[in-house]
Amino acid sequence: MTTLSPFMHRGLIDELFRDVNPGYFIKPLHGDGLPAQIKVDIKENPSEFIVHAEIPGTAKENIHVSIERNVVTIRAEILQLDSENKDDKLLRSERYFGEVSRSFQLPVEIDDVNSKARYENGVLTLNLLKKQKQAGQRMLID
Repeated sequence: MTTLSPFMHRGLIDELFRDVNPGYFIKPLHGDGLPAQIKVDIKENPSEFIVHAEIPGTAKENIHVSIERNVVTIRAEILQLDSENKDDKLLRSERYFGEVSRSFQLPVEIDDVNSKARYENGVLTLNLLKKQKQAGQRMLID
């Protein structure tokens, strides 16, 4: 699920004239805006799942991870501002802001207390420990 600000969608006129005389129009510095979805790689070993999620251009304070049993949700608020210089004449200013989120279900419950997260160079790494069954605990069959 992706939530974007309504200001982020290109208008019909912008789409029609996007490739007309590209030297005249100034293209955005940050591409076409926010990513449509957080891209993830998920690996598994006997004790944990390792998730790598690409969330470039986001401060780690604006990334939120929630775990409910075996469902993991990653939510990020993205705010990209162009730097300003007093001596420069502003020709065009574009600001990208909004929120992206991604949820996925894993095959077993996650130990949310002992799992770890790290954010470095635009990549969020989650080490999600598998919840161990307690001795004497019965397995429920659906």
